[in-house]
Amino acid sequence: MESYDVAIIGGGPAGSATAITLGRLGWRVLLADSAPVGRFRVGEGFPPSARSLLRDLGVLDGFLGAGHRTSYGNVSIWGSDQPHMDDFIFHTHGQGYQLDRAAFDQQLRAAARQIGVSVQPSTRLSQTAAEDGFQLLLSRDGHEQLAHSRWLIDAGGRPAVFARQQGAERLTDDRLVAFYLLLHSSQDSDQDGRTLVEAVEHGWWYSVLLPSGERLVTYLSDLDLLDRQQLLNSEGLWQQLAQTRLLWGLCQAHGYRPGTSVHGMDAGSGRLSRFHGERWAAVGDAALSFDPLSSQGIATALYCGQHCARAVHGALQGDVQALPGYADLLARIYTAYLANRQQFYGMEKRWGESIFWSRRQVRKNAF
Repeated sequence: MESYDVAIIGGGPAGSATAITLGRLGWRVLLADSAPVGRFRVGEGFPPSARSLLRDLGVLDGFLGAGHRTSYGNVSIWGSDQPHMDDFIFHTHGQGYQLDRAAFDQQLRAAARQIGVSVQPSTRLSQTAAEDGFQLLLSRDGHEQLAHSRWLIDAGGRPAVFARQQGAERLTDDRLVAFYLLLHSSQDSDQDGRTLVEAVEHGWWYSVLLPSGERLVTYLSDLDLLDRQQLLNSEGLWQQLAQTRLLWGLCQAHGYRPGTSVHGMDAGSGRLSRFHGERWAAVGDAALSFDPLSSQGIATALYCGQHCARAVHGALQGDVQALPGYADLLARIYTAYLANRQQFYGMEKRWGESIFWSRRQVRKNAF
């Protein structure tokens, strides 16, 4: 039976950043991810200021050579009928990127493997508590393997299954959901790598040009305000898109048409009622989840992954203040996030009768 100091559930950016940091600190680490290898994930913008996080993890050079699409800024119709442009060229850190998420996640897991982390892709991890940690059962392709770990970290995303099994509650601040669709065009004329954002009466849209050449369009609104069945039909979402101005004009100019089926996903703001317990901690979306408007999901996952690793490192060495300090950091991040979220949503006042927008004018306290 293999024995580890720390087992991590989830091989996304938060889990991998945690694994890399713990591996560098000398611990025996298992990183298990249940998602199929190469599964499509919604493309995300990588902000210029987050480069330093990749440098800290030792993966910046590989990232720059991985073929992610360069992004030179954002264009938004928000709070006004006129487009507003934010060009990264005027920022200290220069250009950003539109991520190929599958390639990005694979690069981080490869970096973890290179420093001795046991990376187990397409592997489901279940556990039972033991006196000195957790007994693990790893399942892949019909084969099962037993292992043991002193600590366990939940980096398994918004469901936070393990953390909730330990008694933590999932607290949500809204019911935002996202419906996304990939668009195809035979013209190959679209070269706009900027993130495009457009507010509408009952929600908002964003769109990015992926490294694959496909354009992702995503509509966000509250679950109770939507006709879910209609939007899960590609033509239904396409008809909704036709009501936009910036995005519909772009689609018409480059000959885009729906290229895939529509998928829906939770996009709301939420957190756990507690971020750690007896021999466990949570990180990434399992601990804190953000509205995509914030554009801070990936960067915060990498940042908090490193801090989670250092906190667990301290706890393994007997530092009783390490994990409370980590929890305080997450609380401060989420409090600042809610304040910024209200500020940005508060800028949009064109639809005073809209339930979606009126809900976001009320200030919420995180803790």
